Amino acid sequence: MINLTLYKREWKANWILLVIFMGVLTMYATMIVSMFDPEMGDSLKVMAESMPEVFAAFGMADVGQTLLEFITGYLYGILLTAFPAVYIIILSNRLVAKYVDNGSMVYLLSGPQKRGQIVRTQALFQITSLLVMLVYVILVIIATSQILFPGDLEMKAFLRVNVGLFGLWILLSGVCFLASCIWNDSKMAIGVGSAIVVYAVLVQMISQVGEKFENLKYATPMSLFHADGLIANESQAWITCGVMYGVGILCYVAGVQIFKRRNLPI
Repeated sequence: MINLTLYKREWKANWILLVIFMGVLTMYATMIVSMFDPEMGDSLKVMAESMPEVFAAFGMADVGQTLLEFITGYLYGILLTAFPAVYIIILSNRLVAKYVDNGSMVYLLSGPQKRGQIVRTQALFQITSLLVMLVYVILVIIATSQILFPGDLEMKAFLRVNVGLFGLWILLSGVCFLASCIWNDSKMAIGVGSAIVVYAVLVQMISQVGEKFENLKYATPMSLFHADGLIANESQAWITCGVMYGVGILCYVAGVQIFKRRNLPI
C-alpha cells in the first residue's frame, strides 16, 4: 500500500529536477547519435590509439562499426550511468533523509498513514521516475536514429541493453535510498550515497585502463552491466543483470524495514 496523495505531491515537487536531467541526456543522446559515421571508424581508432588510457577509462576503447555499438560505446559507458547517478543521489536524499532533517516527517506522520506506507511511496516514486527517464531516453535515441539513420538501429538488442542499464540504475538508487533511510542527517545521507556511487564509477573507469588494473572490476558493481553481452544475448550478461536487480530491490526492502523500525528525531 502507498499514499497516493504523497506520490502525486512528489511528482509536483520533483518534476523540474527530472526535466533538467532529461534535458541534459537529450543533448548528449542526440549529439552522439548524430556523430555516427561508419566511414569515421578508422579515424576513431587512430584517436583511441593516441590516447588509449583516456578512451578505455570512458569505455570507448572499441566503439565498433554498427550504430548500436557506437551508441553503447559512447553513451552507455559513462554518460548514461554518471548523469543519472547524480539525479539518484539528489532524489534519494530529498525523499527520506531531508524530510527527517528539516522536520517535515512530523507532518507526514501526523496523519493516519504509517511509516511503512510513507517510505514505500517514496521508494515507488524514485523507481517510477527513473523508469520515466529511461523510457524518454530510449525514445529520444530511437527517434534520432530513425531520422538520421533509418533502419540501422538493431531494436531488440538495443532494448536488451536498456534492460541492463535500468538494472544498474535500480542498484545505484537502492543503495542511495538505503543510505537515506539509515541516517537522519541529510548531509550524512547524501555524503554516504555520493561516496559509494563516485567510488563505483571511478573504480570502473580505472579497471578499464589496462591489464594492470583489470582485476579492479571485481571491486565495483558497475562491472555487472555488460552492454556487449546483452547485445549478443549472452546468458552471463543476463545473470549479472539479474544480480543488479536483485541487490537493488533488496536495498530498497532493507531501507523500508530500517526506516519503519528505527527511532526518529521527531
